[in-house]
Amino acid sequence: MRRLKLGKAFTLMESGPVVLVTTHDGKRGNIMTISWTMVMDFTPVFAITTGEWNYSFAALRKHRECVIAIPTVDLLDKVVGIGTCSGADTDKFARFKLTPLPARLVRPSLIKECLANIECKVIDIVTKHNIVVLQAVAAYIDSARKEQRTVHAVGDGTFIVDGRKIDRRKMMASKLPSGV
Repeated sequence: MRRLKLGKAFTLMESGPVVLVTTHDGKRGNIMTISWTMVMDFTPVFAITTGEWNYSFAALRKHRECVIAIPTVDLLDKVVGIGTCSGADTDKFARFKLTPLPARLVRPSLIKECLANIECKVIDIVTKHNIVVLQAVAAYIDSARKEQRTVHAVGDGTFIVDGRKIDRRKMMASKLPSGV
C-alpha cells in the first residue's frame, strides 16, 4: 500500500449520496447542496453537516425544518451549480429550473425533479461540530422516474454514480427491522 496524505483521508469515506436541502426563511425558499450526510440508525433520524457559511443555515436554525431532496445523476450539473452560488443573491429554484412542490408537514418545498424527498424537523444542532440532527416526518419517492442512480461526492470535485445493486437481504434478515 502507498501512503495517502492525511488531508485526503475523508475522500475514502465521503461517498454518501449528495443531497439538496431546501429551507424557507419566512419570505422565500432556498436550496443548498450537502454531501456530508449520515443515517443515524434504522429510525428516520439523519444528520447533515452545515453551518454559518451556508446562507440556508440561519433559516434552518430559526425555523428548525427542511426537506432533504435526493437528486439523480441527470441533475449533477444543477446540483454542483446550486452548491457553488449563494441563496443570499440567487433564487436557486428559478436559476436551475427546479419545481418547488408544497410539503405536507414543513414549510420548505419538495423538489419535483428529485427521485425522493424527505420532510424533516431539526431535533438537535451540535454546534461544536456543525452537525444538524433531523427527524424525518414524511417521505416520498418517484418510483416511475426513469433515472434512479444517485451521485456520491468523493470530496475532490469528482463523483461516483450508483451502479449495480447486490441483494444480501436474506443474509442480513436477523439484523434488519421488519418491513425494510
